[in-house]
Amino acid sequence: MEYTIQKLGHLAGISTRTLRYYDEIDLLKPARINSSGYRIYGQSEVDRLQHILFYRELGLSLEQIRGMMNASSFDGAQALKEHWEQLLGKRKQLDLLIANVEKTIAVHEGRTVMTDHEKFEGFKQKLIDENERKYGQEIRNKYGNEAIDQSNAKLKNMTEAQHEELTRLTDELYATLAEAFKTGDPGGEMAQKAADLHKQWLTYYWSHYSKEAHAGLAQMYVEDERFKAHYDEKQPGTAEFLRDAILVYTGLKQS
Repeated sequence: MEYTIQKLGHLAGISTRTLRYYDEIDLLKPARINSSGYRIYGQSEVDRLQHILFYRELGLSLEQIRGMMNASSFDGAQALKEHWEQLLGKRKQLDLLIANVEKTIAVHEGRTVMTDHEKFEGFKQKLIDENERKYGQEIRNKYGNEAIDQSNAKLKNMTEAQHEELTRLTDELYATLAEAFKTGDPGGEMAQKAADLHKQWLTYYWSHYSKEAHAGLAQMYVEDERFKAHYDEKQPGTAEFLRDAILVYTGLKQS
């Protein structure tokens, strides 16, 4: 079945302006333009729009979505499976937060007690789920389930002070990386500071650190479209710059 832009917008519950913008940014092109100059969408475009809206619901930016869906390796069937798994994860997270709120209410009503660890359990689980959604499959393929499960357990057992420090460190990392990128020198002082902050950031997730693994992860940031889209979202070329800075930092720069 074919749809005009108006009919597709009505079917999907989005505006024709949004569909035109998706066309402009090369995210969703119409199947053809008819003799009257109207955009016409077929079944392939309908399915692609469904994927786009799934990704938007999961919180990805349009730049990230375009990078993934325009990659030659994109697999629609596999993407649907990943959508399903991620939505189940979101439901699990909501259930955990609801249970956390219910128990907090019971505490205020004097019906139970709650440890400080329990108070923040739902928020740490959210961070774990977000990491799994963004990077889980790629990292598990590269480092194995055991290493990632250990990393998640480490994060889940994090104290409130450690969680606050991780949040602060993450903000500092991205701010420093943005400033370093402006210098254009991955071996410069600012870029090396960013690489060191990246190492510190990793130690909150990894059970142990190695230069080889750090360099390998940096290379993945460039080779995998999802990682690349994330780091290049505000400034294209950032993923490669960070990779080069980390290679210098680890002493594993290729000659």
